[in-house]
Amino acid sequence: MDISYMLGKTIVRTNLNVGDTEGLFVCSDGSEYMMYHDQNCCEKVYIEDITGDVDDLIGSPLLMAEEVSNYSHEDDEKDPGGEGDWTFYKLATTKGYLTIRWLGRTNSCYSLEVKFEQTKLSEAEKVAKDIIE
Repeated sequence: MDISYMLGKTIVRTNLNVGDTEGLFVCSDGSEYMMYHDQNCCEKVYIEDITGDVDDLIGSPLLMAEEVSNYSHEDDEKDPGGEGDWTFYKLATTKGYLTIRWLGRTNSCYSLEVKFEQTKLSEAEKVAKDIIE
């Protein structure tokens, strides 16, 4: 899932910390989202830096939600264990701007990709799913 799916959502709670291997976003509509990496041996993928105030995301609709990365599966084959792969998640509300920088390092050809997934549906999404089924 692309993080831009969260545009317009209002975050009411988040768990983001430098050094963590996952981050959680809970939205006012009841939906929840997780960013993470399935760790394998010989690799480390984690939140290396957070620029901005995480509290600026709370209580206001997201006006920007985008991902920028240098990651590609081709890079794994060309330069495994090189400088590392990075992924930036850029989020903004009327209160402020936040950038979450993930860093991945490996000494082999494992994937360093950060995943972003919805882990809980909103009430409206649950109703729509029930109607479709």
